[in-house]
Amino acid sequence: MTYIFHVFPVLLKAGRNSFYIYTVMEKRTGIYRIIDANLNRLREALRVIEEYYRFIDDRPALCVRLKKVRHSLIEAEKAVGKDLLLRERDTVTDCFAGRNRPEERERDGIEAVLSANFKRGQEAGRVLEEYAKIKGGALLCDRAKAARFALYRLEKELSFGKKKKRE
Repeated sequence: MTYIFHVFPVLLKAGRNSFYIYTVMEKRTGIYRIIDANLNRLREALRVIEEYYRFIDDRPALCVRLKKVRHSLIEAEKAVGKDLLLRERDTVTDCFAGRNRPEERERDGIEAVLSANFKRGQEAGRVLEEYAKIKGGALLCDRAKAARFALYRLEKELSFGKKKKRE
């Protein structure tokens, strides 16, 4: 694991005496921001899909599966450090915060909403897997991978289920 440290001199004055102390700080690499953003993205995608199967398609068993996947990320987030992730969050300097692409402003229907969120969750899961290898730990890596594959399986189950209904 690579750490980058900066040494900062701090001038202290005590009466007529002054002296320097040196503080050491780890350089912010942005990795925790990536982890924080993608944990949020993955949970949000799971929740959007879960809400459809809760309120529109009325499939309680599926909701329970999605909720378990979503809640499995809580322990992983705690292992990384929820306070650390919040401290590293910086939406002010995020060049995409508050911006939407035109295709994000409109959906053609419920299937488009579901499809977009399946993909969003799968992508966030992959990002988490990769960056957790650097600064997130095995638990986050494993949970993100499990969530990603759960979304792959569920997306396939649901798409085949719809084709059968149409025949």
